[in-house]
Amino acid sequence: MSIETPPITAASLQRLKREGRKFACLTAYDATFASVLEEAGVEVVLVGDTLGMVVQGHGTTLPVSVDDVVYHTSLVARANRRALLMADMPFMSYASPAQALSNAARLMQEGGAHMVKLEATGPALEVVGALAEHSIPVCAHLGLSPQSIHKLGGYRVQGRGEAAEAMLADARAMEAAGADIVLLECVPSALGEAITEALSIPVIGIGAGPACDGQILVLYDMLGITPGRRPKFSKDFMAGRESIAAAVGAYVQAVKDGSFPGPEHCFD
Repeated sequence: MSIETPPITAASLQRLKREGRKFACLTAYDATFASVLEEAGVEVVLVGDTLGMVVQGHGTTLPVSVDDVVYHTSLVARANRRALLMADMPFMSYASPAQALSNAARLMQEGGAHMVKLEATGPALEVVGALAEHSIPVCAHLGLSPQSIHKLGGYRVQGRGEAAEAMLADARAMEAAGADIVLLECVPSALGEAITEALSIPVIGIGAGPACDGQILVLYDMLGITPGRRPKFSKDFMAGRESIAAAVGAYVQAVKDGSFPGPEHCFD
């Protein structure tokens, strides 16, 4: 991938959505993997608080600090040339607009992030509005919220039945508040499609069906190296391939041609 290729921005992703062209997203936590994703043409790289589980060895994302995400984002930023670099706002780092602004500024100034992502629960609507007012690009995460895992009672599909209309309303509210992207996790495919069609901003899915504008996976899940059972919505792209670069390239191609996710990766 030539470093002269124009960088991906929120506007770039909106154009891809309008043109009906899928885009690929992956997590990364260091410069070496960021280089691999760069060469494969991944459009969005997320430094997720999943680093708490796949890098630090915790059982949940809750112990991850702002310092942790700033550090890992800065590592990825050193190798990233083209992708939109998104950084997670950790648990309790955006409980108020003032706190969110302070921590988002750190993620961008010290970490080099282009956009921040937050789980859209509780007072998040006000927080998203405050970030947008200060020209901080934001991704609103709906559906399964790993930071709320104890409240939810486990990793369960969200948005079934009557909850679907509420989530669609939340997605519209996030867009109206100024969110640049919505990310949907573990929701029925039909709901993923409905939200994608209802919004003018891009929708990224992880276990949200094939209709989403973009797809994202945790890199270690996609490479088949995460300990324990792989999530239903993931796929081991390393199987049958000789290199990590080939696996990432296969993932990007599968997202763009619509062959991933397949029915076996989706929820009814």
